[in-house]
Amino acid sequence: MPIRLGSILLLLLTLLYSSFALANPPAESSPMPLSPEIIPQTDILIDVGHGGIDGGTSYKELLEKNLNLELARKLFQELTERNYRVVINRTGDYALSEDNGWKKLRSRHRRDLVQRKEIVNQLKPSVMVSLHVNWASSPSESGGVVLYQNNPESKALAKAIQLSLNDLYEQDHAPVYGKTFFLLKHSKVPSVIVEMGFISSPQDRKRLTEEPLQKELARSIADGIVQYLQTTDDSSPSTE
Repeated sequence: MPIRLGSILLLLLTLLYSSFALANPPAESSPMPLSPEIIPQTDILIDVGHGGIDGGTSYKELLEKNLNLELARKLFQELTERNYRVVINRTGDYALSEDNGWKKLRSRHRRDLVQRKEIVNQLKPSVMVSLHVNWASSPSESGGVVLYQNNPESKALAKAIQLSLNDLYEQDHAPVYGKTFFLLKHSKVPSVIVEMGFISSPQDRKRLTEEPLQKELARSIADGIVQYLQTTDDSSPSTE
């Protein structure tokens, strides 16, 4: 069973190319800079939204944090089966803010965001994909929506994933510039936030909760990621 990650260093040395993480390091340990020599190339970092005390959005007893994790595991499997080198930053129900040794911040939410940002910028994957679930006041709102950074690479990644999700959901959403989102603003690699569906929509909830439909959704996101990577020189499937 997965056990939780501690510092960035332990994450990279033990989690790389697997879905497992280390137990908490001693309290006196702290994250440290990583030299490029000990960081193998990573193609995709899957950022699993929310966790622990932060449940995200909800519908009755259904919590976003759990849906994000289930879909992240399926996306991880889908991409690794295609021989891409993938890291997942949360493998259980805990808050990444609890592992933050980078900055002593009072705000748990900000500690969480800083931890996620530091994982991205220390690991330097070819792309980062952050998984979330949407909510709207109208139950008729449906489909996936992808948010991008203010750079052409992120926008191209968002377009590729958006087209794939639109085909799956039979929708015509356009990618959205995520101007105010901390993780997009501070990630130094092409990054997107994927709102995988609306928890407020009965049709989307079915896709987000039923395993065969979850697998279709993960496959659709993976198709968009691969479509983008195949158009760049940054990444190609491992032949090892």
